[in-house]
Amino acid sequence: MNKRVRGDVCLILCGVLVWFLADAKQLRLEAAGALALCAGTVIPALFPFMAVAGMLVRLGFGQWLAPYIAGLTAPLFRLPGCAGSALLLGLVGGYPIGARTAAELYTSGALTRQEAERLLTFCNNSNPVFLVSVLGSGVFGSVRTGLWLWLIHVCSALLAGLLFRGLGQGRREIPPPVSFQSPSLSEAIVSAAKDAAGGMLSVCAFVTLFYVLVSPLSRSGTAMAGLAVGITELFSLTPLLTCDRPGFLLAAGCAGWGGLSVLCQTAAVLDGTDLSLRPCFLGKLVQGLLSVLLAAVVSIRLF
Repeated sequence: MNKRVRGDVCLILCGVLVWFLADAKQLRLEAAGALALCAGTVIPALFPFMAVAGMLVRLGFGQWLAPYIAGLTAPLFRLPGCAGSALLLGLVGGYPIGARTAAELYTSGALTRQEAERLLTFCNNSNPVFLVSVLGSGVFGSVRTGLWLWLIHVCSALLAGLLFRGLGQGRREIPPPVSFQSPSLSEAIVSAAKDAAGGMLSVCAFVTLFYVLVSPLSRSGTAMAGLAVGITELFSLTPLLTCDRPGFLLAAGCAGWGGLSVLCQTAAVLDGTDLSLRPCFLGKLVQGLLSVLLAAVVSIRLF
């Protein structure tokens, strides 16, 4: 970052601090709401998945799964079978479990850097609970609509993986075995729980920060505000969605994109590795666009 850009950023941050001081009472209310969201929704939904996913990776789930799924991951995505564990766990557990699993597979030696970064383009996804329950039932009043949002999300992730497969070299259908020494069960449980707790702290910190930053837009309730909020922080978008075709398209696109908050959460779980955040950013951008296109087709029959 050059001096001019750094200076501009510092001026913007000074303006944010002035806003925080001028609107301190409302800021406290928004922060309290964000923390309540974390305690009531984010932590219960993510922490168990992050802990169990960490245990699975440490106990060799990716290596165990590799021979069974390599027949799909190798020809489709040019990735070894163990990469399928990051995709599956990410689709079930939600942001940022897919990215965390990919990073752990890389640090364990199961994936090369290039493979891990290509995996990051499509393995970091929302969980079905948020799409089906929160968006489907809560916003659109229909589990069926939520299931369509989830199917669109899965299909767009797989299509993104296919689009980015060209960046990888062709590899054999069954990759060579990876040397792996599993820790004891007690070690896996303790280390996975500790890492999951640290990961949840980062996730909740970014959810709270971006929730507060977009609060003025959330209160305005306009269509453009909904788009800006969705680009920034996914949880804050739900009260702004309308139960119609535009609302469905916005929900699908923003769920595929994930938001700046999710990218920051991903950067946090990649910290300590030399993996770049850029592939994840490009992958989420492509997935968001694909989600809108798929949702436009599906919405013809839904609305």
